[in-house]
Amino acid sequence: MINDRPLRVAIIGSGPAGMYAAGHLLESPGGTLIDGELKQIVHSKVAVDVLDRLATPWGLIRSGVAPDHPDKKRMAMIYDSIARRDGFRFIGNVQVGKDISPAELSQWYDAVIYAVGADDERRLGIPGEDLLGSNSARAFVSWYNGHPDFSNLQFDLSAERAVLVGNGNVAMDVARILFSPISALHITDIASHALDALSKSQIKEIVILGRRGPEHAAFNYPELMELADLPDTAIIVEGADLNALPRSQNHEAQLKIAALAKLCKEKIQGNRRIVFRFNAAPTALIGEERVAKVSLINKQGEFETESELSAGLVLAAIGYRGLAIDGLPFDHERGVIPSCESRVVDHGVVLPGSYVTGWIKRGPKGIIGSNKKCARDAVIAVMDDATSGLLPLEGTLCKDQALQRIKERVATTVAFSDWHKIDMREQQDGKALGRPRLKITVSSAILNMLKSA
Repeated sequence: MINDRPLRVAIIGSGPAGMYAAGHLLESPGGTLIDGELKQIVHSKVAVDVLDRLATPWGLIRSGVAPDHPDKKRMAMIYDSIARRDGFRFIGNVQVGKDISPAELSQWYDAVIYAVGADDERRLGIPGEDLLGSNSARAFVSWYNGHPDFSNLQFDLSAERAVLVGNGNVAMDVARILFSPISALHITDIASHALDALSKSQIKEIVILGRRGPEHAAFNYPELMELADLPDTAIIVEGADLNALPRSQNHEAQLKIAALAKLCKEKIQGNRRIVFRFNAAPTALIGEERVAKVSLINKQGEFETESELSAGLVLAAIGYRGLAIDGLPFDHERGVIPSCESRVVDHGVVLPGSYVTGWIKRGPKGIIGSNKKCARDAVIAVMDDATSGLLPLEGTLCKDQALQRIKERVATTVAFSDWHKIDMREQQDGKALGRPRLKITVSSAILNMLKSA
C-alpha cells in the first residue's frame, strides 16, 4: 500500500484488454501464470476503476464478435467474475478526451491504463469511396451487433451483388452473416434492425477481393470452413488456379489452400454464390450518388488487365485502426498510442503513470486471448513503477472524490449494478421472442431505461 491506502488505477476501456488488465491488477490469491508458473506480480492492495464511453461493458465481445459465435461471447462470463472482485468499479457513459482529459485522469489516479481498442478503420483511398452503398466492414459488423454508434445506419441489401474488399476473418464473418438463414440468426443476439433488414436481402452473390494470391489470404482456417455450413451456397475461386500453385513452405498457407479447394469441390451448386477473387484490387467505385460498379485491376503473372464489376454494396474489410485521444500522443501512421514497454511515450519521453494495452498499443492483431499477456505486461510495468517510486502520487484522489469529479463532468454515469439491469432487461425481452437477448441499441434508450428501472 501507499501511505496506508490502495494503489488507485484507472483503466480506460472495458473490452478484453481492459478487463484482463483489471483481472491482473486484482490478482487472485494463486497469482498470475507466467512461463507456466504462478507468480505474484501485485504485492500491494489495488483499487481499479474501469471507465468506458458506452453504457455497456465488454467492448468487442458485445459489439464485434459475430452473433452466431456464442462460444466466444461467453468470455463475458470471465470478465463478469473479474468485475465482482473486491476493489473493482465500473463507470460507464464517460468519454475520455471529451468529458474528461487524460491530464485530469493523471491528477486523480495513481496510474492510468489506456485499453481503448481500435475504433477506426483503414480506408481504401480510391475515387468513389464515399458514395452511398460504400462503407467499412467494421461499420457493418457494429451495425448488426447493435453498437449504439452504428444502430442508425442503413445498408441497402436490394442489389444482387455485394463486394467485400479484403479476405480476412472479418470478411468471412460478414459473408456468413449475409448468407445465414434468418431462422439461424433469430436464435442469436443479432440486433433486431439487422435481422429485419437481412430478412429482406436480395443479395445473391458475394465477391471477396484479395489483392494477392490464395497463399497470402488473410482468413484463418476455422473461419473459412464455417462457410461450408451455409445452405444453398456455391463457393468459387477466380483469379488463381489452386491446383497450379507452387507448394508453399508455410504449413498454414497450404492448409488454407487445401481448404479452399475442398470447399470449391463440395459446394459447387447453389442459388447463391461466394466468389473468392484473388489477384484483384479495386481502383475506383463508380456511380452517380450510389455505388453501381467497382473498377478492378487484375494481375496474372506479369500481366495486368482492367475490368468492372457491378455491385450495390461495397464493404472495405482491410483493417481496423486506433483513434487519437485528445491530450495523448498518437502515431497517425500506425494508428496507435506510442509506447515503450507498455509505458506511453511522447517524442521518446515516458509519460509517468500512463500505460497502454491491447490494440491501441500493438495494432489490431491477435485473437481475444492475445490481450491477456499484453495486459499482464502493462500491469507489470505499473507495479514496477509503483515499487520504484516512479508514479506521480501527490494529490491523487480517493475513491469517492474521483467519482464525484467524474459526475461533475458527466450528467449520467452507469455503474456495474446498472449494467446488470440492462443485461436482465435485454434477456427478458429476448426470451419473450424466443431469442437469447434483445439488445437495446440506442444510448439514450439505455439511459432512459435505467432512470425508470
